[in-house]
Amino acid sequence: MNHATEYDRQLALAAAFIEQHDDFLVVSHIQPDGDAASSTYATGWMLTQLGKSFTLINEGAMPSKFSFLKQSETCLELKDHPSDRLYKAVISVDCADFSRIGRVSTLFDEDVQLLNIDHHPTNDYFGTCHLLKFDAAATVQILYDLALYMKLKPTVTFGEYIYTGLLTDTGGFRYSNASPEVLQIGASLLALGVQGSDIAEQVLERMTYPQIVLLQKALSTLSFAYDRRIAWLAVSLDDLALTGASSEDLDGLVNYPRNVEGVEVGMLFKEKAPGVIKVSLRSSGHVDVAAIAQSIGGGGHVRASGCTVYGTLEDAVVKMIQEVGSKLI
Repeated sequence: MNHATEYDRQLALAAAFIEQHDDFLVVSHIQPDGDAASSTYATGWMLTQLGKSFTLINEGAMPSKFSFLKQSETCLELKDHPSDRLYKAVISVDCADFSRIGRVSTLFDEDVQLLNIDHHPTNDYFGTCHLLKFDAAATVQILYDLALYMKLKPTVTFGEYIYTGLLTDTGGFRYSNASPEVLQIGASLLALGVQGSDIAEQVLERMTYPQIVLLQKALSTLSFAYDRRIAWLAVSLDDLALTGASSEDLDGLVNYPRNVEGVEVGMLFKEKAPGVIKVSLRSSGHVDVAAIAQSIGGGGHVRASGCTVYGTLEDAVVKMIQEVGSKLI
C-alpha cells in the first residue's frame, strides 16, 4: 500500500466530513495532556475559520498549565453541559480507542457520525471516518496537515496550538519522534511569530508548589527490579490529599524512574480510586510498552503507553513487574 496516497485519501475524506456537517462536538481523551488540549483548541480554530458551529468538551477540566491556550474558545466540562443535548456530528482528537472519550459519549446521538483523528498505533479505527497517521509525532501534526489541505492560513494562535502539542509529545523535541518534518513545522511556526521559549517555560519547566512536594514524596517510593532494568514510583490517594496536588501534577513523574541509567522500563502507579490503579509506562527503546499496555486493555506508543489495573497498589506493582519482566530481552 502507498501510505502517502492512503493518507491523502484520509485527508480528503476528513475534509469532506467537516464540510458536510455542522454543529460539531469536539472531544479529546480523558485527563488531557498537551497534545489532547492543543488538538481540541486547534480543531475549534479550524471550525471557526470554516464558519461551523461547535462545542469543545472533555469529561473533566483542562489542566491549568494549558489555560494560556484558551484564547476565545472555552472547553466545557461534561458536568456543565446539558445531558439532553445530543450531537449527530463528533470529532474526536488524540483518542486511541472509544473508551478514552469517557462519559462524553453519552452526548452522542444514536446515529452519530464520528471523525476519528489520531496518531496512536494502537488506535482501533472506531468511528465512521478516520484520519490516522501512526508515524506522526502528535495529533496536532495531523491537524496541521488537514488545515493546509483545507487551504486554511495558519495564524499565530493556531500556531501556538500546534507548537504546544508538538513540544509536549516530543518531550521538548528530544524524543525519537522529533522527525525532520516535525522540526520543519516547528521552525515554520516560530517564523510565523509563535514564542516557543515562552510555551516551553509554561508547559515543560514551571512547577506548582504541590507538584514539587508530590515529587519529593513520590521519589521516596522509587523501587527497582530485574537488576534495575525496571524502575517505578507509586502515588496513592493519600499522597495526593496530603500534598494538595491534583492529578495533573503527576504529569512527567514517570520520566524519573525511566531516566535512571540502565533502566529499560520506567513505570508510575497512580491510585485513581480505591481499587483502581492507572499505570504509565515508558521504555528506553528495547521494550514495546504499547504491546504490554494493550494486553491489559490499555494502549499508546511503543515507548510511552498506559493501562488500568484493578486491585491495590501492591497488586498492581506485582502484576506489572511480571508483565514487563517477561518482555525483557
